[in-house]
Order: sequence, then structure tokens, then C-alpha cells
Amino acid sequence: MRAKRGEKVQVKIKNALGEASTVHWHGMHLPAKMDGGPHQMIDPGAAWTPRWTVDQPAATLWYHPHPHGGTEKHVQRGLAGMFLLHDEKSDRLALPEKYGVDDLPVMVQDVKFDGAKFDHGHKMLSDTGFLGNRTMVNGTLGPYKEVGDELVRLRLLNASTARIYDFGLSDDREFALIGTDGGLLERTTRMDRIRMSPGERAEIVVRMKPGERTTLRSFPNDSYGDFWSKRFAGGDDPFDVLELRARKKLRTSPELPAELGELEVPDGSESVRGRFFGLRTSGINGKKMQMSRIDETITRGTVETWTVRNEHSTPHNFHIHDVQFRVLEVDGRVPPVELRGAKDTVFVPGNTSVKLAMRFDGPADPDTPYMYHCHLLYHEDLGMMGQFVVVEMGEKANKVRTPHAHGGHW
Repeated sequence: MRAKRGEKVQVKIKNALGEASTVHWHGMHLPAKMDGGPHQMIDPGAAWTPRWTVDQPAATLWYHPHPHGGTEKHVQRGLAGMFLLHDEKSDRLALPEKYGVDDLPVMVQDVKFDGAKFDHGHKMLSDTGFLGNRTMVNGTLGPYKEVGDELVRLRLLNASTARIYDFGLSDDREFALIGTDGGLLERTTRMDRIRMSPGERAEIVVRMKPGERTTLRSFPNDSYGDFWSKRFAGGDDPFDVLELRARKKLRTSPELPAELGELEVPDGSESVRGRFFGLRTSGINGKKMQMSRIDETITRGTVETWTVRNEHSTPHNFHIHDVQFRVLEVDGRVPPVELRGAKDTVFVPGNTSVKLAMRFDGPADPDTPYMYHCHLLYHEDLGMMGQFVVVEMGEKANKVRTPHAHGGHW
């Protein structure tokens, strides 16, 4: 799906499954009633038609189900897709932009097969969730792409439910990082590895030479935490993800711009309140998710700073609905360059803290919550999730009505 900043979007969703589900617009800034979280369940055979106006920078977003307690299973079965946003600023930049030609969606999911069927079982001693032994890109096993341009833009999406990837190229060449979850960085940055936890996105540009081949690969990763977390959370597993095959003659690509634009996320200097979120598989701040409980009430138009700490050794990450945030610190230090753009999901390794700044400027709705949660989806399904509402100054949250499956209406 594609849209441009300022456009009005309406999507009709028909549930042709044999069970209720939802469609959540991951990374999208939109009213809570259109967010597609667990309160917007759609019955089998029913339809839901959310509508909103796109009001955020160009970015690589995505959509996936969000039924409470069943998200891992639904995403594993392939219910996910990209939602690409454009704006006038990004359209003026000399970036690869021909969809499917030099601008490629790369949705990566790990899978395991039992004959011709999926095997969704969890490994013994792994408390992170499902870990497959193969990867698919855009639903394809063993994928390759023949490219005809010197520069190729890869819109990477970790659409896996638990696996963390450390992406690089098989010959260790550098690539240019130009964007993260919420849009373009301020500057083009050269690097040779980028770590991505479930739900994160990164836009990278690879330079190709005529006739050559290189493979996008996930390398073993030592940043999971202790030895046991790494060993049983998939940190030792390498994968060849996507082969790029250059034609013998390539179209000339313009040089990438060094400057990409200013970030539209706060730097924390205007924060009016701080909040703390302690992550454990058993819950957030010691509480399991309850659909009828509002955990946080936030005043519309304000900037807040959230400190998120992984309080044990199991890998987690943290996703916030509706907003993009700036990572201010990782364990008290300046974040690495790949965390300096607009983000809505951030990896939080064992016994690590991150500090985040965000502005809540969407429409107030004291009746309908947004979510924050671990995006290792097994953890989310176990209850590692909380709810917040955005209200006008002085207003209080109303009691949330626990939903039942229906046609998407209250």
C-alpha cells in the first residue's frame, strides 16, 4: 500500500478467515479508533473500514494483525504487508525510487516446515518465541533479485515474530543507511552491519557493479545478553536472506545526498513528564495486560521521556503505537547512529535501559487506548503489553469497554 502525506486514506478490510482478527497500522500516526489494536476485532465474514489523513513524513511502515493473545500465530502465517509513505521533501531527493526496480521491499520472516506445512513449534529452552531454520523474503524461499541500476534501495522489515537479525552483505561491503522506522535520517551514514529486532525497519542503499553478485545475510550476533540468551535466542544462527544479481550493464545512478532533512521527533528538552517501564516476560511494571485497564493517561500536545529497562537477561524490544520517538540514551550513553532517526520500535537487550522522547499530538480520545508492548510476539501474547489514552488537559480516561469480536464497530 502507498500513500502521500496529506492524503485521506480509507481501507476496507474483509475478514475471510475462520476466526476473528484485526489489522494494526504499525508506525502510523492516526486516531486510536483507527489503529487496529486488540479493541478493533473483526468477526469472520465481517468488514471494517478505517479512515484517516496521513500526517507524517515519508517512511516504510507496515501492517499486521493484533488480536490479544493470538498475534504471533497470525503474523507467522503471513498476515503482514508494507505501507509506504511519501512526501514532497523526500520526492525531491536523489534517492532510488522506482518501486520493484531500484527500490525494493524486503520483508524477512523466519519459517520452519514439517513437510508442506508450517511448523510453529517453539524450541526447547528458548523463551523468546518461535525461531525458524529458514528465511523467506516477501513470501519467497531462496529469493534473488536481478538489478539493473548502480544503486539499489532495500526497505528492510523484520517481520519475524521473535528473531533478531544482524544484517550485512556477504562480502562485507559497506552500504548507506538512509532511514529507520519513522523515515529518513538527517544524514546518509555508511556502515556494514545493522541489527534489527521484530517490527523494526531500515532503508539501506547498496552500490552494485556490472555482472557481480552479493547476498544480504544475517550474521551471528553477540548483543543479546549473556551466553545462554544468545545461544537459545538465535544469536548463533546465520542466514542467507536475499541474493542481488547485477546485470552486465547497469543504469547510472546519481550520488546519494549527504543531507536528508530534519527529524520531526522531539529531542527531550520540552519533556513535561518522565515515565518508567520495567520489562519482564511476566509483564510490564509487574503487570500483565488487561483489556479493561488503562495503564497510562497522557495529555495531548505534550512531550514525555520514557525510560524502558529490560530487568532480566531475556531479549525484549519495545514498540509504542501512534508515535515516533527519539532514542536519547542507551545505558546512559549516546545511541549508535542507527538509533538516531525516528523510531517506533527499539531493541532492549538483557539488563539494558533506553531513554526515549516522544510527542503526543494526535486527537484526544479518553475512550479508546493505544498499546505499548514487546514486539517479540510470543511475549506480547503472554501479556507484555500495556495501554494508554491521550486526553485533553484536565480530562480523565474513561472506562474501556472490553471488546468482543464484531464488525469492527463499537
